[in-house]
Amino acid sequence: MMKKARIIMALFLLLGTTISSAQKMTLKPRLVVCTDIAPADVEPDDMESMVHLMVYADLFEIEALITSVGWNCDPYPKEWTQYLQRVINAYEKDVPNLMKRSGQKRFLPIKKENGSQRIGYWPSADYIRNRAVMGSERGGIKVIGEGNDSPGSDLLIRLADEDDPRPIYVAAWGGANTLAQAIWRVKQTRSAEELKKFVRKFRIYTITDQDMQYNMRMDRAYSSHMWLRQEFKDDLQFIWDEGTWQEQCELGKQNWTQHQNNIQTKGALGKEYPNYKWGVEGDTPSFLYVMPNGLNDPEDPSQAGWAGYHQRGMCPDSLTTAWTSWQEPIRDISVDYKRRFYPVELNDFMARMQWADKGEGNHNPIVAVNGHKDPSPLVIHAKAGKTIRLNASKTSDPERHAMHIHWWQQPEIGTVKVTIDDVRNVVVTIGIPADAAGQTLHLICEVSDHGTINLTSYKRVIIVVE
Repeated sequence: MMKKARIIMALFLLLGTTISSAQKMTLKPRLVVCTDIAPADVEPDDMESMVHLMVYADLFEIEALITSVGWNCDPYPKEWTQYLQRVINAYEKDVPNLMKRSGQKRFLPIKKENGSQRIGYWPSADYIRNRAVMGSERGGIKVIGEGNDSPGSDLLIRLADEDDPRPIYVAAWGGANTLAQAIWRVKQTRSAEELKKFVRKFRIYTITDQDMQYNMRMDRAYSSHMWLRQEFKDDLQFIWDEGTWQEQCELGKQNWTQHQNNIQTKGALGKEYPNYKWGVEGDTPSFLYVMPNGLNDPEDPSQAGWAGYHQRGMCPDSLTTAWTSWQEPIRDISVDYKRRFYPVELNDFMARMQWADKGEGNHNPIVAVNGHKDPSPLVIHAKAGKTIRLNASKTSDPERHAMHIHWWQQPEIGTVKVTIDDVRNVVVTIGIPADAAGQTLHLICEVSDHGTINLTSYKRVIIVVE
């Protein structure tokens, strides 16, 4: 074990990285994207979201980029895959500048890139090209079965079978037919217990339900998504986004001048960022949900983050259950969070585009609460009626910008409100109500810097009241 640790440290020294010690120990989340990427005159938002994703390739282990069926393309035209390749080619031009953000000097050999990647590592364009594959060309539950296997469904099976304890997050920008096909294939060839184990490797976040043509979008039974929710309701974490993606589109339109000035003009990737047609980046919440920025843990969809807020309940089909935000008052809560976080999200994106363009720019603050710097939540056990102390004095900013801090409680988790002595203090005392026994309370330490483009980081603190 010690030898392995020395080898890992030597690799990072070889790469010349300057990432924090917490990042050195933290693996990226595994991400799969199912995209119906298309020409800009058909639907440009997948192209926009793909550019957005590429400037965060240091935070996600991009396991697969699967081109497949969606609202505007059944069957999916294979020639449209060129638009994905254009984004990857632009990433190849910009990644030398992006690597300067973490001080990375070179790429790992492709064999090592295919292993586990740590936060802060920028993968090579060749690695990403090798992960760009074709998925299901046709949509709907009726095509699931023999004759619907694809390089995408085969790759999903191989990914789930790898000796890797991390879950695989599937971001469905189009239909999730490719995942449904992979699950169907495993069901035919393995035992019930093996199938359950396979399905439990995946979490899926769907941007509405696009496993069909747009003009039949209310025919829920047509989609393989309903089959996934019915057949595997106890094993597959399924988020059906209805609300956050629309708000993402609208906020992007309202802030389009920012996109024109600070995204489209920056680097090779900016040149591939198209003008919007219907809305801006409607698919982006699916990977913002997984982003390891300290705000939310994607294993718990009730934690509010850049992708809104979700509760488990009845789906719009009135038959199946999933994590959703389509009904009131949950929809309003989710949309309010989206509006609250959007300026921060957009600043973060613009700052990374600046790195892509010039190889220089601002870094996010590094939030430390009680010495805990890891992106995962800090869990504290406390007794009802007592007070606890949270210390963020070790929080730092790489550029030594001035910072301001704000502590707040997510009120949707737990039924009691805690008392924070001063939400702007670096060190705060939290009073745990006497009637909070048995509850779990969630506090956020939100830190923003005063850089040229202000950037924000978070630490979620989970208080388990005994």
